[in-house]
Amino acid sequence: MLVIGGSVAVLVVIAAMIGLRVADSGTKMTEDPPPLVTVTAPIVGPVATVVSINGTISARNELPLGIDGEGGRIAAVLVDVGDKVRRGQRLAVLDTSVLAPQVARLEASLLQARADADLARADWNRAQGVEASGALSKEAIEQRRSKLATTTAQVAVAEAQLKEMRARLARAEVRAPLDGVVLTRNAEIGQIVSAGSEPLFRLAQDGAVELRGKVAEQDLPHLAVGQAATVRIAGLEKPFKGTVRLLGATIDQASRLGEVRIALDPDPNLRPGAFARGEVLVSDAARAVVPQTAVLADRKGTYVYIIGPDMKVARRDVRVADTTSNGVVIASGLEGHEQIVVTAGAFLREGETVRTTT
Repeated sequence: MLVIGGSVAVLVVIAAMIGLRVADSGTKMTEDPPPLVTVTAPIVGPVATVVSINGTISARNELPLGIDGEGGRIAAVLVDVGDKVRRGQRLAVLDTSVLAPQVARLEASLLQARADADLARADWNRAQGVEASGALSKEAIEQRRSKLATTTAQVAVAEAQLKEMRARLARAEVRAPLDGVVLTRNAEIGQIVSAGSEPLFRLAQDGAVELRGKVAEQDLPHLAVGQAATVRIAGLEKPFKGTVRLLGATIDQASRLGEVRIALDPDPNLRPGAFARGEVLVSDAARAVVPQTAVLADRKGTYVYIIGPDMKVARRDVRVADTTSNGVVIASGLEGHEQIVVTAGAFLREGETVRTTT
């Protein structure tokens, strides 16, 4: 019985060893195949790089106009908002019921002074004619010379007073200093104004307008004066053509934005104060474009996974330039012929063997 029991034990051990070998063989036969990933090649071609500018439409040269004299009551307003005006054109007139009579009085005083001066000059000329004959004493002759000098001075005083009063009367009119368009009007008939009052009108020189906007500091170096721009106004389908006129010399420390001004041709739809968006095409160089799902990022930066000829996964660091509707624009890191993993890159390991499908 002991021998038999021992034989049975040996058979059990042999059977267990055979079972382990079978199980191990089965494990190898059912091992999972390499992961199947979808790959694609980058699309290489011209990619438009656009700098966007958000801002408002403004008058290029805006000039406030007010009263530079003593002020008074507005008697007439001759223009309205939107009117085109010429240099020297009257915009508003103050009440001159006090100044006008003063000018008339000084004009009469000047005429009287000139008449007195003419009479004194005639007496002096006669005195000089008879001076040699002794018909007039030296005292009489001197009196005539003195009267001529006095009346001549009175003419000069009257002329100066009249000139001053006429200048004051001219200041009772608000005139356009240049050709332009009336942007705002704060003048009303009967309104009392003075030299320190709010400007009565604001003019845009020659009606010229521009887009004044802000751009990110990293975009500012790509812009240059003279570049063509396209400007759009909310609610209008028609785009407006413009040109970069000015680039700010400083960057705002709080917002990290720089100023840009785009000159625009006058148009009734380009009203100062309107919100606008401008775009400047700064480059159309050939770039590689890959699907957004192919681009990954970690602490080391942005990268993609590529599949080499040995079907192993390799990391390739890239620099992203922009994002478009077609995918992510790669500035550097790809040559354009690589096989790039499109999806599931986050589940792969560098050096891992995979199968591919396009």
